[in-house]
Amino acid sequence: MSLERIALISDVHGNLTALDAVLDDIGSRGVDQIINLGDFVGKGPRGSAAVDRCGAECDVNIRGNWDDHLPVWSDESATEMIWWRNELRQDQRDWLKALPLSHDLLVSGRRIRLFHASATSPHVRVHARHAAEEFAGMFRNTAMTGAGPVPSMVGYGDIHDAFVHVERGRTLFNVGSVGNPLDEPVPSYAILEGVVDEPGPAPFGLQLIRVPYDVEAEIEAAERLRMPALEPYAVELRTAVYRGFQRV
Repeated sequence: MSLERIALISDVHGNLTALDAVLDDIGSRGVDQIINLGDFVGKGPRGSAAVDRCGAECDVNIRGNWDDHLPVWSDESATEMIWWRNELRQDQRDWLKALPLSHDLLVSGRRIRLFHASATSPHVRVHARHAAEEFAGMFRNTAMTGAGPVPSMVGYGDIHDAFVHVERGRTLFNVGSVGNPLDEPVPSYAILEGVVDEPGPAPFGLQLIRVPYDVEAEIEAAERLRMPALEPYAVELRTAVYRGFQRV
């Protein structure tokens, strides 16, 4: 019975420095495949490079809310939105819009479902502190996830806040954010370890990993590229304080 390791990353948000650090760490751990839970772009300065890197390195890529709406933002949008949109090539915009919204797998008898934000939509958010109904809703089959066996584990991104919640045989976990962590200013990702496609009981593990990187180098890259909304981005990277909560 051979154990495999699956790395789960999410919310790169154009932070190529953090992405490179995380991928280097993944490469040192004998990982067999990488699954990306979305939000390649927006907020950071190098969304185009992040799309290309993830397209080359990740075995599965899932569409996030930024990936869904950024390619179609109009010219009347906020300056930073237009900048992030225009940084992408047309083929990258088309690629992002065509990505799947959900991915299921079977590992050591556990049916695992992965998506960006919720079982309803990549635009519907479920926070780390959630109601019982929100928890239950993450495990339901929906129009977005499709039919089939309901999962016993669900992993997602979106909230930039890593956690694990186990309740009555079901596990909900968030992998955090590679490029814009908002729980602590250190990128995170997850590793699943077990026997892939095994329907019966087998050894299994879930690990959350933090990877430090050169924050100032990423901020310097954003400044060099004259990215709009640089100041709130820099504060987020240095402190993990969301821009909406920053004091002006």
